[in-house]
Amino acid sequence: MADSHDIGLIAHLMRRAGFGASREELEMRAAKGYNATLEELLHPEENEAADQNVLLRYQPASLLPGGQPPMGNVNWMFHLVNTKRHLEEKMTLFWHHVFATGNSKVDNYDQLLEQIEMFRDKGMGNYRELLVALAKNPAMIYWLDNQENHKRAVNENWGRELLELFSMGQGNYTEKDVREASRAFTGWGIAAKIPRLPYGRFPWEFEYNAEDHDETEKEFLGHTGNFNGEDIIDIVVQQPACATFICRHLYSFFVADEPQVPSWKITPPQDPQLMAAMTRSFRESSFEMRAVLRTLFTSDSFKNARFNKIKSPAELVVSTLRMVGGADIPFPHYGEEIAMQPTYMGQDLLNPPSVEGWHTGKEWINSGSLMSRINFTAQMVGDASKPGVRFIINRVKARGTLQPEQFVDTALDLMGPLEVDEATRQELLIHAQEGGDLTWENNAVSEQRVAQLLQLIVATREYQFN
Repeated sequence: MADSHDIGLIAHLMRRAGFGASREELEMRAAKGYNATLEELLHPEENEAADQNVLLRYQPASLLPGGQPPMGNVNWMFHLVNTKRHLEEKMTLFWHHVFATGNSKVDNYDQLLEQIEMFRDKGMGNYRELLVALAKNPAMIYWLDNQENHKRAVNENWGRELLELFSMGQGNYTEKDVREASRAFTGWGIAAKIPRLPYGRFPWEFEYNAEDHDETEKEFLGHTGNFNGEDIIDIVVQQPACATFICRHLYSFFVADEPQVPSWKITPPQDPQLMAAMTRSFRESSFEMRAVLRTLFTSDSFKNARFNKIKSPAELVVSTLRMVGGADIPFPHYGEEIAMQPTYMGQDLLNPPSVEGWHTGKEWINSGSLMSRINFTAQMVGDASKPGVRFIINRVKARGTLQPEQFVDTALDLMGPLEVDEATRQELLIHAQEGGDLTWENNAVSEQRVAQLLQLIVATREYQFN
């Protein structure tokens, strides 16, 4: 069996490149090794996606057009919890944050889920191809008004956000560049598809209207020509600012919290050396995200960055559900009890607050969201009927009689392994000492003691952090 150091490193990788894993899975992956586990994560096609047939059987409304909350959330939460393509789904969440598109305006969960599927399909591939697909995505077109972008009445919303929030960041283009980019995307709109039902909303599809496209010469980032939208994207991805911008987003999402995006033009990255390596991989691979991710996950900076990032609500909920089990079937009330939990904590999936996405890091935490986070996780790990909790209890029981110190250390090991500071460990130890040695003379009482200790552990800073 792999030692605790190996399991700790694998657990760190699975928390960041996925949404955590059960102790049993961590031990299996640790036996295979870090590099083998990483390569499996980087090649999700070798594993199974979540079974849509199960979702259709139990929650058919989550797959029908025009569904209302929480049906869209049920659909995605089912995938988050059950997919075996860990990194693919984590990158889908990453792109949903970067290319934030919200139901508050789109008002069509069918289209948003279609966008999520596009992120799954292309999110670990070529960034240039992803941008082209994004520019043709009906939800994004409607979200940023490009269906109202005409050659005689240019709408700059999509062109501006493409440069400011999706590829380069402020300070790397001019207002003229925004205007010229927007002209190149005139005629890129949406049309109604044939509906699958005789009632409700008509889904959209991409429609290019050649008569509405501006065919005149354009000047963009020092280039001149009769550019169309794909030409603009070709120029954008070649800019050094593009590589820096995307890699900094990846660093902030996977390694350590960066300040919020608007301050990037005046605040240098935390880790210039890793950023340089990532941007080099981005350029040398011709914008392949898999190459950049391999550089990131094999770096010492990543391997040493444990428990220094606050889990987003989605990460907290999904990682807890994966650990305790029991969410593989979308049962009745799955929406309220499971899928909407990130919303209660401040992250309404499929409905970010603006095109800027969510403010992350310490801004995830306030008095209300912290209470929701602790209540949910404590409820989950306090339920001894859940398979993952039962597994932990059985592993503790298998070690026989434990003194309070051994009891605390065993629980922390099986829950992470979690590395808590001494003050936190002492608080947990005080609680364990109140019950004396864990003897298993009364099985029900001992199981309750284990569950109670797990509930205290999920309230610690270290569990709330990635």
